[in-house]
Amino acid sequence: MTTTTDLVSYEDALTSYDPVMGLEVHVELGTRTKMFCGCSTELGAEPNSQTCPTCLGMPGALPVVNAIGIESAIKIGLALNCEIAEWCRFARKNYFYPDMPKNFQTSQYDEPIAFNGYLDVQLEDGETFRVEIERAHMEEDTGKSLHVGGATGRIHGASHSLLDYNRAGIPLIEIVTKPIEGAGERAPEVAKAYVRELRELIKALGVSDARMEMGQMRCDVNLSLRPHGREKFGTRSETKNVNSLRSVERAARFEIQRHAAVLNDGGTIIQETRHFHEDTGSTTSGRVKEEAEDYRYFPEPDLVPIAPPRAWVEEIRAGLPELPLIRRGRLLAEWGITATDMQSILNAGALDLIVATIDAGADAGSARKWWMGELARSANESATSLDELAITPEQVARVTALVNAGDLNDKLARQVIEGVLAGEGTPDEVVEKRGLKVVSDEGALTTAVEEAIAGNPGIADKIRGGKLAAAGALVGAVMKATRGQADAARVKELILEKLGVSEG
Repeated sequence: MTTTTDLVSYEDALTSYDPVMGLEVHVELGTRTKMFCGCSTELGAEPNSQTCPTCLGMPGALPVVNAIGIESAIKIGLALNCEIAEWCRFARKNYFYPDMPKNFQTSQYDEPIAFNGYLDVQLEDGETFRVEIERAHMEEDTGKSLHVGGATGRIHGASHSLLDYNRAGIPLIEIVTKPIEGAGERAPEVAKAYVRELRELIKALGVSDARMEMGQMRCDVNLSLRPHGREKFGTRSETKNVNSLRSVERAARFEIQRHAAVLNDGGTIIQETRHFHEDTGSTTSGRVKEEAEDYRYFPEPDLVPIAPPRAWVEEIRAGLPELPLIRRGRLLAEWGITATDMQSILNAGALDLIVATIDAGADAGSARKWWMGELARSANESATSLDELAITPEQVARVTALVNAGDLNDKLARQVIEGVLAGEGTPDEVVEKRGLKVVSDEGALTTAVEEAIAGNPGIADKIRGGKLAAAGALVGAVMKATRGQADAARVKELILEKLGVSEG
């Protein structure tokens, strides 16, 4: 265990040291069955109801590899610009932990299925940073421990623990970077950008939903500091299972400050795992980190080696979708927006929703306006994500169609969206129930305009005298009289016509 230490400021840490990072990301694949047996991977089942002798490690039970898991691993490797092994095999990673019923994890050690790749990531200012990939290998997940009776949910202080093996054996891909050097003060930002880009890539490939908050994608942040001018890396710490983009950035920043404080005081960094705490943005010591030899890896005797045919690999390569960085560059040009605008869309989680809304018939400008405006505000107010709102891209596209047809103005459209979110039906049903169509009857509009002029003779005289800006007050009066259901532009035209004034 390490003792608590004061942090140095982030700026002071960077004056003396260069941060070096390594990021290990576990991705839970979206296969219907587990990696080595036929048990379901569906979430939410009763504890221990999705298990069998194979994933429980019973004597004599033999594993069979999941072909979709292999295909998903190859897809990920190709998308990460990796070489795909012509021959590889599984290994046993031996250690004891209660949530791992076999007392070993079936993984890959010195022969991963994909290796030597890279991923280009875009930072907030549009700069591109290349992260080198060491390997992407296949393995299985462990079960889940629930520690009961303590205040923190961890084993320390708990009265007892419960074990659920439903997750044991679910297929994982672990993606390991090479040491990330040269990021300097932007190292935490690079870490966040890398994990975000990787998440978008995984989702685009369709191999996982990659929902970090549900544990479908988790990041271990390895970090060390070395004094400026030195070649040798410092001793690293490994902050385990960080499960949000913001937390990846915060964990890297905290560890830079902590390492610098220890080193400045003449202390020694201990190679250990650490836990990240969302509430404080800090890390605390977990356990001293084992080396690879401590796991006593050896080839898995119950599984044959994997030798993907080259024709199959090329077929998978040919079927890869447009990858996120390329897609964003294309959309940025098509939509005529800035890199900052695109970054805001990404941060809001709105890109796929906007694209789907455009595919449903909306123009790009309107789709962006509603998702990044009214709908983003609703999501913030309800503390939910955009894709969890009770409205579909098709419904947003229908609202834009009603606006473009002149049946709604923006004010009425906002009320329609409010009604859809409240569960009142489709946009057309909300319009009908609430009586929200724009008043397009020229006779009714003309009457409302004449009444506004008659009721505001002073303003009418100003307009006749050339002060056209005063027309706004009469437009407001008409809009009030029509409950906001008039076309403001047409109302202004009628006002000027009645007063015999031309805008030209």
